[in-house]
Amino acid sequence: MVTGNLGTLALYVSAFVVSVSLIEAAVLTWRSRRGGKPFDWSEAWLSLADLAGRKLLALLPLSLATPVFHFAWEHRFYTVPLDSALTMLLLFLGQEFCYYWYHRASHRVRFFWATHAVHHSPNQLSLSSAFRLGWTGKLSGTAVFFTPLVLLGVRPEVVLATVSLNLMYQFWLHNTWIPRLGWFEYVFNTPSAHRVHHASNVDYLDANYGGVLIVFDRLFGTYVEERADEPCRYGLVTPSHTRNPLRNQFEHWISLARDMAAAGNPWDALRYVLMPPGWRADGSGGTTENLRRQSRIAQSPAATGSPAR
Repeated sequence: MVTGNLGTLALYVSAFVVSVSLIEAAVLTWRSRRGGKPFDWSEAWLSLADLAGRKLLALLPLSLATPVFHFAWEHRFYTVPLDSALTMLLLFLGQEFCYYWYHRASHRVRFFWATHAVHHSPNQLSLSSAFRLGWTGKLSGTAVFFTPLVLLGVRPEVVLATVSLNLMYQFWLHNTWIPRLGWFEYVFNTPSAHRVHHASNVDYLDANYGGVLIVFDRLFGTYVEERADEPCRYGLVTPSHTRNPLRNQFEHWISLARDMAAAGNPWDALRYVLMPPGWRADGSGGTTENLRRQSRIAQSPAATGSPAR
């Protein structure tokens, strides 16, 4: 009965987010005809294809996290009774902490990035970007980042439901038309903070990993504020312009496999899996660190011809 209710709720939520995103797309299209920035409907269609594919794949028992969660639950330290506001608050904070590290790893470990890159592939930011999450998340086992909560004694289905609520909150963050929100920016994730997260500008890369909260970014030094003098450029560092849903889903897995096959030895092949996107064995790759180093060199007085101070 509970599973059926959750399935019905998920269906209603999906219908709601799709409807609202299409309304936004229609409004942005209308604005573009009155002199605004053009809206690319193909980006919305790719997101809808992503959602449809994930709904179909959800019918198959293909999840690396399931046996891990089962093992953790069987060996849990305690059974957490969610019978007070305090335990619910602690669950929320624990989930946020785990989500931060899951999200950070999804940007800093190429194996996880191969799935997460799909979410960052839209070259425009709109509400439909929120539900382009990639088809291979269950196969790559990203949910294992929440295993500590199960090991502490929170039931696996409760953990997954809490993560789903986190993702539902993030739906409204994917837009360019909500301005900065004052004091709210200091504690919670907002559209402004998430615009930075989706930007491919060198100064904005690998920032603002939070789900509902932004406090862990501030705590661990990954918070970057949106700047008026640096408009966000959305999409990947190397933009993807494909309109093919299959290519959109698997191009990063294919490039990872190619790099592993071309590696000179097994250690380098493994490092392509574990190191950040853009890493190359000879050190010449386009990692965030290398891109920022190149940017600093390009802006130095010697490179620009300006006199040094």
